[in-house]
Order: sequence, then structure tokens, then C-alpha cells
Amino acid sequence: MKRSFFFLLIFVLTLSLLSSVVIAAKKDNSWTDLQKKGEFVLGLDDSFPPMGFRDANGQIVGFDIDVAKAVCDRLGINLKLQPINWDAKEQELNTKNIDCIWNGLTITPERQRNLLFTKPYMDNRQVLVVRADSGLASLSALSGKKLGLQAGSSAKDALNSAPAFEATLAAVIEFDENMTALMDLEMGGLDVVLMDEIVARYYIQQRAKNFSVLNEALSHEEYGIGFRKNDRQLMEKFQKTLEAMAKDGTLAAISEQWFGEDITVVAK
Repeated sequence: MKRSFFFLLIFVLTLSLLSSVVIAAKKDNSWTDLQKKGEFVLGLDDSFPPMGFRDANGQIVGFDIDVAKAVCDRLGINLKLQPINWDAKEQELNTKNIDCIWNGLTITPERQRNLLFTKPYMDNRQVLVVRADSGLASLSALSGKKLGLQAGSSAKDALNSAPAFEATLAAVIEFDENMTALMDLEMGGLDVVLMDEIVARYYIQQRAKNFSVLNEALSHEEYGIGFRKNDRQLMEKFQKTLEAMAKDGTLAAISEQWFGEDITVVAK
């Protein structure tokens, strides 16, 4: 009897300990912890205009940056902008070098398995950019051509989702940044670049480049802000603040400054 009681006691204590661990793991102090820290670290690719990039003075600017500043002002926390290697963005987040990924981050099923996203705040497409004088005007015309894209980007995901089209290409070359790929396109090293439409059209307009965007897109997508899986408290604070900014017109005003119109989709 004593031996049976001893093992029963051990079992109950073990079960109690495991329950305590599970409860502790589920507890989310992400917002209160950030308040104590007083600083919100935003991870971004600083060569992704107009969402986040460096201006002529080397300062990081962009649509996402202006929105993040407005959100942090309302929440009473300091914003720190942290450029990262986009191909290692999830590692940067999970090791807590940054508090979120916010820079034209496409919501995909694969990323949703690893990240906690806000609701979408903007629509986008993955489009194909060619030199305007190339004579290339359709997906079929790209057979045997060299395509460039950013490593670790949703352009890569879009291409992987179109294996029949990818099989027609002569080569797929990955770059650290979209801007580098576009420079290679301009010099003739590439025939086409696959990238975000918002970035492509802004780049062409601002730089007056002799590029064109094909009418056929490879995918349609949405942008969201990515947080660590367990940081729901923090994500919801940002989501509610974005919704308040949409309601009072702040979000529309920032969009109009960058795009000439309100292209955001928050609370719509």
C-alpha cells in the first residue's frame, strides 16, 4: 500500500508540474513586457521603396515607416528601425533581435505557420518587370529568358507556385535586394525581374526608368505585420491601433502622401 501510494503521489506531483509549465507557456505578457522595455524594434529590408528604404540623406523612410511611427506614438513607445537580412527575417524575430517584421511582408500559408499576422493592411501582386524596349509582353514570351528575384521573398513563393512557367525559364537568379536585381535588368544581365507591384511601379515612377510591367501577374497577395507566434497581446494592440487610424482618417492620409490615393484595406 505504501509503495502504491508513493507512486501515486509522484504521478500527481508530476502532473501538477506539467500543468503549471503549460499554463506558464500559454501566458502572454508581450505587450506589458514591451511597455517595460519602452522600445519597439521593427525589422525591415531598408531597400524596399516605397514601404521602407533610405532616402538621399541615408535616413530610413517609407509608407510602412510613417504608419509605424504613428502607431508607436499612439501607444506611447519608442520606435527603433532595424535593417535585417530579409532571407533570415524569421530567425531575427524568433531570437528576439526584433519585435516584428513590418516591410511589405506578404501573408502566405507557410509564413502563417511560423508567424502571427495582423489582418491585411494592403493588397499587392507579384508582377514581371521588363525593359520597355525588350519586346516582351507576355508570360509565354519569357520562355528561355533569365529571371531575377529577391531571395526569401514572396516572389520566390509565387514562382514556386507556377512550376510550368518556371520550367520555361533559362535561369532563375536570386539577389539580396530588389534594387540590385533591377539594376542588373537595366544593364542587360537579366531579361525580367519578378517582384511586388507596389515597389515596381513606385521605382519606375520615381526613377523614370525605361521599364514596363506585364499585364499578367504571377500571384495576388496581401501585406500584414508579422509577430512571434505567442505575442498575441502585442499584435492585437497594433491591430486595434491600425483600425483606429483607419477610422479617423490617419491611415488614409499617410497613404495619400505616398501613393496619391488611399490604397489601404484596414477595416474595409
